[in-house]
Amino acid sequence: MTNRSLGKWKLPQPADIKEDNEWQPIPRIARTVPFGYVKDELDPDLLLPVTEELDKLEMARKYVDQYSYREVANWLSAQTNRYISHVGLRKRLQHERQRKNKARSLRKWAEYAEKAISKAKDIEAKRTGASKENQATG
Repeated sequence: MTNRSLGKWKLPQPADIKEDNEWQPIPRIARTVPFGYVKDELDPDLLLPVTEELDKLEMARKYVDQYSYREVANWLSAQTNRYISHVGLRKRLQHERQRKNKARSLRKWAEYAEKAISKAKDIEAKRTGASKENQATG
């Protein structure tokens, strides 16, 4: 039996979760702790949100349209007293965008599937054979 590589598996990163205007803890799935979170002292597999950092990160997201990533990362580091590189900021914002786009696409495909299923049920109900079978079983 040969040992074949299964390729590279990438676990999905959890999205920042904000419920009722409060940031929620997220599971830790990577070695590094993302900007805006700190390790939970009691549970090493949980990351606790740092409200100030996450709120400033939301502001930084808007500034990226007007300023460079380097300038925004420097501003964010100065505001929060926690360092984030311009590359780290760019990656973080890009991954968030990709997750939102992927979620939007999946919701759209789910809508298409629901429509297709209801159409198939309508067509099946209109078939004469199907209605007789339904009457016999029902």
